[in-house]
Amino acid sequence: MHDLAAQLRRLPPSCGPVRLIGVDGHAGSGKSTFAGRLAAALGGAPVLHLDDVASHDALFDWTGRLLTQVIEPLRRGDTAHYTPYDWRARDFSAPRPLPPAPVVLIEGVGAGREALRPYLAGLLWMELPPAQAWERGRARDGAEQRTFWDGWIPAERRHFAADPSRPFAHLLVRQSEEGYEVLPGPAGCASPPWFLTHRDGPSAMW
Repeated sequence: MHDLAAQLRRLPPSCGPVRLIGVDGHAGSGKSTFAGRLAAALGGAPVLHLDDVASHDALFDWTGRLLTQVIEPLRRGDTAHYTPYDWRARDFSAPRPLPPAPVVLIEGVGAGREALRPYLAGLLWMELPPAQAWERGRARDGAEQRTFWDGWIPAERRHFAADPSRPFAHLLVRQSEEGYEVLPGPAGCASPPWFLTHRDGPSAMW
C-alpha cells in the first residue's frame, strides 16, 4: 500500500494544490475499506465518502452540490465545507470541513463520473463483478436495507450505462486473500505518471 501511496504523492496537483484521487466501483466492492487503508498509508489523507453527498432523493444527482461545496473551494486552496447526509434521519447534517491536503480521496459509486474527471489526478477502480459486489453489499447491510438495495441496483445500472467510470480508470484494484493487487487500468498504460513493476508481475499491496 505504501508503494501506491508514494505514486500518488508524485502525481501533479489536479484541483488547486490538491491531488484528488477517485476510488470508484460497484456498491459492495470494498471501496470504503480500501480508501481507508490507502488514506492511512498516505499519513491520514482526508477521505470524502460519496454516501455523505448522495441522498434518498438524489442517489446520483449530486454533481452540482459536490462541485459547489467541495471542488470549487479546493481549487482555490480553501477548506471545503460539505453537508453530510444522514440516511436514517433523511436530512442533511451540519457542515463538515475538508482541508486542501496534498492528497484527498473521493470514494463511492460515481467518483469517476465525467463531470469529476477533469479534477482528478488519478482514478482507481475496484475490480469486482457487479453481481458479486451487490451480493456482498446486501449481506453487509442485512434485511433492514433490503428495500433500499432493490431500488439501488437498477439505479446503479442506469448510472454506469450512461456515465461509465471503469474505461477511464488509471489503475484496477483487486482484493485478494493476502491484500490487494494493483494492475494497470484502461487509461493507465498511456499515462506516464502511472508505473508498475511489470517485470515482477502485479504489485501486491497489503
